[in-house]
Amino acid sequence: MATEVVIPELGESIAEVVLLEWLKAEGERVERDQPVCVLETDKANVDLPAPVAGYLRRLKEPGQTLKVGEAVASIEAEAGAAAPVPAATPAAPAPAATAQGDNLSPAVRRLVEEHGLDPAALSGTGKGGRLTKEDVLAHLEKQPAPVPAPATPPPVLAAPVPTAPPPALTAPAPPSPAAPGEERTRRVPMSKLRLRIAERLVAAQHQAAMLTTFNEVDLSAVMALRARYKERFTEVHGVSLGLMSFFSRAVALGLQKFPAVNARIDGLDVVYHDYVHLAIAVSTERGLMVPVLRHVQEMSLARIETEIKRLAKAARENKLSPQDLSGGTFTITNGGVFGSLLSTPILNAPQSGILGMHAIKDRPIAVEGRVEIRPMMYLALSYDHRLIDGEQSVSFLVRVKELLEDPSRMMLEI
Repeated sequence: MATEVVIPELGESIAEVVLLEWLKAEGERVERDQPVCVLETDKANVDLPAPVAGYLRRLKEPGQTLKVGEAVASIEAEAGAAAPVPAATPAAPAPAATAQGDNLSPAVRRLVEEHGLDPAALSGTGKGGRLTKEDVLAHLEKQPAPVPAPATPPPVLAAPVPTAPPPALTAPAPPSPAAPGEERTRRVPMSKLRLRIAERLVAAQHQAAMLTTFNEVDLSAVMALRARYKERFTEVHGVSLGLMSFFSRAVALGLQKFPAVNARIDGLDVVYHDYVHLAIAVSTERGLMVPVLRHVQEMSLARIETEIKRLAKAARENKLSPQDLSGGTFTITNGGVFGSLLSTPILNAPQSGILGMHAIKDRPIAVEGRVEIRPMMYLALSYDHRLIDGEQSVSFLVRVKELLEDPSRMMLEI
């Protein structure tokens, strides 16, 4: 009996996905809840688990766009010793089939037929002398050259085999050096994530009256506090004390004082949030992702650092869920990690505000009539002028500056 593996509901606004890659081969046995493929959404990559244990039959190919609720595969339940064979595989037994050849799992049968092997000639190490996939691979490793495959065979993905890979899976050869004066171009389809990023950024500029205000902050006190307690903080909380927790805490307190910066426009209404779901932009190989720290106003510095570390790791490993990437009310982006000195960040719609951090540079400033060298950072607040007035935006940014220049005010919330 077959059980369909369907595309589940993956979050609000996600109606379709792209099958990015298969993690299991055609006919391979899978366990319940074991990931069988990777789906690409416009927010994150998601592993799709098997609903039951059995033998996998793939119904779709990588690169196909699928709707929520559509079947991507089916799983044939284990029935006795013999497992169902995919329809595309010839049902006739191998010419030299014996009791050994009739007692093969789908993955083993596929390897045997693809390489033209006689199961009776192979030694099995499985239970009761049954032939396993490892037995076939070990036999292939001892061969002086790969056996030619039948015409137009399906790719063998059951396990890495030390033979030449099928043409469809061979990595493209590096381009040859261009001749002098030769002009070359390459056309590569945009990923769903990149398309979604492009759509949202253009929409934000078209739909909001976006304006940016700037200020600078002296980080001497924050850096001195970190230097003094950094080791002790790590010993007690098991996580390092970074700058982002100070900025997150300062932003949360600032938003509570200026709620319009934490609000959004919905049609003819203004939606105010009595909580802060802070989105923090993270650059990954797939593009910009913005995971969300929920209820930051209730978090300590240690909790903020722990959550940032968890979400950053998940982003790098493509393990963020759609829920991790939705529901933000305000965003922080740090171009300073790449060396940016000043920028005007674009709103993360439907939010009404985004704070841009930049590189810390030692600069001479006037301090009580004296010139001193201090670690300075430019801050940029982009906001939707339809909802947030200039006074509110500037006052919010000044509040963040005050809290960072005197971190004790964060603890006392004054």
